[in-house]
Amino acid sequence: QVQLVESGGGLVQAGGSLRLSCAASERAFTNYCLGWFRQAPGKEREFLGAHSGSYNVAYLAETVKGRFTISKDNAKNTVYLQMNTLKPEDTAVYYCAAGTLWIGKRTGDYDYWGQGTQVTVSS
Repeated sequence: QVQLVESGGGLVQAGGSLRLSCAASERAFTNYCLGWFRQAPGKEREFLGAHSGSYNVAYLAETVKGRFTISKDNAKNTVYLQMNTLKPEDTAVYYCAAGTLWIGKRTGDYDYWGQGTQVTVSS
């Protein structure tokens, strides 16, 4: 069974930082590509990056490279999305997802989704 639980969202001022967590079931953590997406109101879900899990490789989309990083903690079966220098346009619901394609950049590449966590950046 594949389970994903995001946490760490909240309200932050522009220029601040947040770290999102995606706690995954062991099966998801070791056998799947774990991706991060976000969806702002009225917009399509946007790919941010992914971690390969077993190969210990992280990929970030150009749109967030330099501000966001992805890392993992093997002992906790958790992947993190560290977000720095946040901007109001980063306001969105952030999702973690699991899929078998490396590097899946489309929502259709992912089979399992977490419930999402809200990030709000005030100006």
